[in-house]
Amino acid sequence: MRFHSYVAVGDSFTEGVGDDLPDGGVRGWADLVALGLALASPGTVTYANLAIRGRLLAPIAGEQMDAAIALGPELISINGGGNDIMRPKVSIESVAEQLLESVVRAVAAGSHVLLASGANPTRHIPLGARIETRGNLLAAAVRSHLPLEDVTFVDNWADAELTELRYWSRDQLHLGPLGHRRVAANVLAALEVPIPDFGPEPGEPARPRTSAYWREYVLPWIGRRLTGRSSGDNRVPKIATLEPVVVAR
Repeated sequence: MRFHSYVAVGDSFTEGVGDDLPDGGVRGWADLVALGLALASPGTVTYANLAIRGRLLAPIAGEQMDAAIALGPELISINGGGNDIMRPKVSIESVAEQLLESVVRAVAAGSHVLLASGANPTRHIPLGARIETRGNLLAAAVRSHLPLEDVTFVDNWADAELTELRYWSRDQLHLGPLGHRRVAANVLAALEVPIPDFGPEPGEPARPRTSAYWREYVLPWIGRRLTGRSSGDNRVPKIATLEPVVVAR
């Protein structure tokens, strides 16, 4: 499949958190997919990334998807629900329904939809077993509605290799550069687009000691949950409008 315009919506997974750039920004799998599409297409490919870290599914399926549809792209990718299943209480059925309804809406607007599940971090994080149970239920609920017309589903949650620690960033909750590359490869393969050379394989990030890990990542995360704050508060999309993907051919 060939697409000349692509919009990504979602949370930190799609924004690219964990795949840090020297300038302080992030890249991530969706950016790499846009690059792959551009390298495989003879004309200009445009790309927008509306994802914002920390977002629950409701604003992703609502305002982000509204903005994506308004841009009229040939391809929209959506991922969401990961932050929902980490909350104390969640309705898996409601999350699956919201996700699938947004997919149907995007298809009805004329876009092909890439529905991507997140990778599974639960082997490495506190309360991992509980979150994995919820993630498995959400994945099963989504799979039960497939196949959907004009939808490509990429099941990163079921990718056993992605559970290996080397694919994860220092915080162990977000994918690292190597993990984002693997997801991009999964997506491009599903879209039947050649997987480009992403360059030298990045090294594994330094891992903090247990006490430092809790101090740097777990306790601040708990604090945000208790106070109703999000890591994405006051953030805006990194690429809010369709822009040409620049490649060196």
